[in-house]
Amino acid sequence: MAPAIPLATYRLQLTADFNFDAAVAVVPYLKALGISHVYASPFMKARKGSAHGYDVVDHTKFNPELGGEEGFARLSAALKAHDLGLILDFVPNHVGVHYDDNPWWLDVLEWGPASPHAASFDIDWDQLPYRARGGVLLPILGSSYGQALESGEIELRYDANEASFSCWYYEHRLPIAPERYGEILRIIVQDAGAEQSDAGRRILELAARHQGLRHPNRKEAPGFKAELKAIAGADAIIARGLTAYRAGPDRPAQTLALHHLLERQHYKLGHWRLASSDINYRRFFDVNTLAGLRVEDAGTFEAIHRLVKKLIADGQLQGLRLDHIDGLRDPAQYFQRLRRLIRDARGPAAGPFYVVIEKIVCEQEKLPSFTGVHGTTGYEWMNTITHVLIDGKGLEPLDEVWRQLSNSAPQLEPVLKAAKRRVLETLLTSEFTVLTRLLARIANGHYSTRDYSEDSLRQALELYVLHFPVYRTYLTTAMPTAADRALIDHAIAHARAEWFASDGSIFDFLRDALTMDLIRGDRKATHSVPRLRRFALKVQQFTGPVMAKSLEDTGFYRFHRLLALNEVGGNPAAHALSIPGFHALMRDRAKQWPHGMSATATHDTKRGEDARARQMALTEIPSDWTSAVARWKLLNAPHLVTDGVSRSPSATFEYMLYQTLLGIWPADGDDETLMERLQAYALKAAREGKQETSWLNPNEAYEAGLQTFIARILDPALSAEFLQSLDTFTRRTSLLGALNSLSQITLKATMPGVPDFYQGTEFWDLSMVDPDNRRPVDFGAREAALREVETPDWASLTRDWRDGRVKLAWTRQLLRLRDALPAVFTSGSYEPLEVSGPHAAHVITFARRHGDDAAIIVVGRAMARFSDNGRAWPRADAFDATVQLGGYVVDGFEGMTELAVSALFTDLPAAIVKARAADAAAPQLRSRATA
Repeated sequence: MAPAIPLATYRLQLTADFNFDAAVAVVPYLKALGISHVYASPFMKARKGSAHGYDVVDHTKFNPELGGEEGFARLSAALKAHDLGLILDFVPNHVGVHYDDNPWWLDVLEWGPASPHAASFDIDWDQLPYRARGGVLLPILGSSYGQALESGEIELRYDANEASFSCWYYEHRLPIAPERYGEILRIIVQDAGAEQSDAGRRILELAARHQGLRHPNRKEAPGFKAELKAIAGADAIIARGLTAYRAGPDRPAQTLALHHLLERQHYKLGHWRLASSDINYRRFFDVNTLAGLRVEDAGTFEAIHRLVKKLIADGQLQGLRLDHIDGLRDPAQYFQRLRRLIRDARGPAAGPFYVVIEKIVCEQEKLPSFTGVHGTTGYEWMNTITHVLIDGKGLEPLDEVWRQLSNSAPQLEPVLKAAKRRVLETLLTSEFTVLTRLLARIANGHYSTRDYSEDSLRQALELYVLHFPVYRTYLTTAMPTAADRALIDHAIAHARAEWFASDGSIFDFLRDALTMDLIRGDRKATHSVPRLRRFALKVQQFTGPVMAKSLEDTGFYRFHRLLALNEVGGNPAAHALSIPGFHALMRDRAKQWPHGMSATATHDTKRGEDARARQMALTEIPSDWTSAVARWKLLNAPHLVTDGVSRSPSATFEYMLYQTLLGIWPADGDDETLMERLQAYALKAAREGKQETSWLNPNEAYEAGLQTFIARILDPALSAEFLQSLDTFTRRTSLLGALNSLSQITLKATMPGVPDFYQGTEFWDLSMVDPDNRRPVDFGAREAALREVETPDWASLTRDWRDGRVKLAWTRQLLRLRDALPAVFTSGSYEPLEVSGPHAAHVITFARRHGDDAAIIVVGRAMARFSDNGRAWPRADAFDATVQLGGYVVDGFEGMTELAVSALFTDLPAAIVKARAADAAAPQLRSRATA
């Protein structure tokens, strides 16, 4: 039976091409590897053809493209047969909308605020300009509304099976409000010339019985539709009469009729570009096809968790990974409800149920303690590992390279601030406008604050958001925590310092609104409590997307000082982490969050874990890198695409491409897809950076220049000298990267936390950002290689390190040790050990202990000096350092108080040995697990 707290998780990306049955096939391999829990991407019903599963359209059903309920049953049985648990990546924050596949959304479009599902969506019904009635903007049109209408792209259709009317715009279904059915039917019968036919008279009689405003209403509509469906000959009349609404370039009357009908719906059609300024439903970030859910609504919570509750009750689900919890209005409330749901499903006497959250924890930020949550999915620990493995001295030359290339200081703050301003002005303008108007209404609600104009409030709120340092606060209706109040005060203070208008007291009002102090104590009756709470809690849902779009999806693609640091949850301008600093973080984690995930690659990371490990190596050979880049720029100057003063790529983007090539260059020099992959990545990176081009306003000339430049520099006929130089240099960074990678996975597997392995990363992971990192995985090759390394020949594996089997073999060794000492790694303490000798700074060593059992971990870092700067695999005798064993006795080294690193690094720059506390009563026979 799988343990309650996983020993190791393995992420599987389920798609139509890798469904439940495909997952069944790899279960034996994962068991042999040493995995305890499969960690599956979302498998509720998603949009047809979804490559990721996050666009869920029905939380109550299994995705039929994955195999549906029957396919899941087969996977569940296979997992149970192999004693593996299952963790589901669950999406509580949003659903896929538009198109014709989300029943809740279609019902809201049909009935507006009267829909029982309207409470599930965060829609500001009264925000649409120049509209007499409320509605939701649908930014789905590829052209202007007028063009789409006059061209006949919007078509009114009748569904005879449902007896319902809908407009269609290509694949988008737009239900017509039933209160307009009577009007439609009268016009249709007249246009069909069927007033005197029996069917026509019956249709008109039905319409006459439902005249007046709001008829047929929701209660009457099913009977109305049933009667219409029962009228013999009605379908033929309706089919003929629909020409009355058939818009087209030469049909002005019909075009106007369709327009008037659409104007009387609970929605307003618009060009997709309107989303940035006029959209009035909360989205997932800036994705128009993902609408935020109001999971704080009790009915919505219950409905979307119904299937999850059943799976937990049936013992088919052993854990949850909760997507984007920063999008929730009140995460604390959500987790309290979730705990009750899990308890009700499993019974009060059941043991712990594993829950982790996707949450970006910024530097100097502490993860809030949520009910029943074991930790995060591990982005912060991925960056911690990177920071401790890089060579801090090598960052200074890289700083200088970046300063010269970008003509700016290697500081992230101005880059992030500019990116935030760009996001507020474009991608998230509509959400920001909603907040500004709400704040203005709050100010206007009391005589003491009514003189703050909406424009001034907008400027003040913008400064606050620009200076807010993390993703969000976690206010509830109770008093703000000291941490939340400190974050708000920090941003207010910095915003106030940039304020040059006359009345700085506006920031006192803004602070009291954000903390909800305006409705506390003797001020409680001075402002609208519901309105103020809504504002304060909605701001929390807004700052997260602003930070994500500004940092991860803009700043990371502008600031290229060292790409290894441009990772989700990371700081591109970060410094190296000292070994004592690493130990301090790990001791704290062992006490506070021992069961959160430790990741080195996820479906969201900006590059593969081994691409990142190669880029880390640049801090070890910065002079060689600087010289190489200077030469490459000269060699490739003829391949730049220039147009007057502009060039493609820009100087900084070209620098980014060289770092990217180092990361993805195939170990054997052979990858027919390399050019295509790099061109796709470059296009995405350029648009995300929003400098020379963007998703909203693509610069076709610049983008074409990028593709041309990449094609030229990767063409052996045009760039032989460059490609030879690149290959020579990447051979060195590849070896250093391989050494970094082995150290990286050793730390991941042994430090406090649950190691998570992203699919396929048992071999070298040289991928780029999605969709590149979601390519199919050859599990057959991995399974065959696992059998080959059953008894590893480390000398052979290190000699052939390029084929990746050494990483696979070491991964299994690490997981076997975790399985042999589960309590040590699940619940054990973390104790730094002392290292002495000339090379002490190149060794990280610590003990994990539970009771008398222990494991001692020794990991190398900054391997350039031991490998002839990446030209040869390091020899054990090159390491002159000694590990002080403290109070531990190591199997095979009884009686020794210290161990030479050279005795441990016989083949790999990492080692793990079983040990016991020196005061253990009776030494037991234990096998030695070492490289």
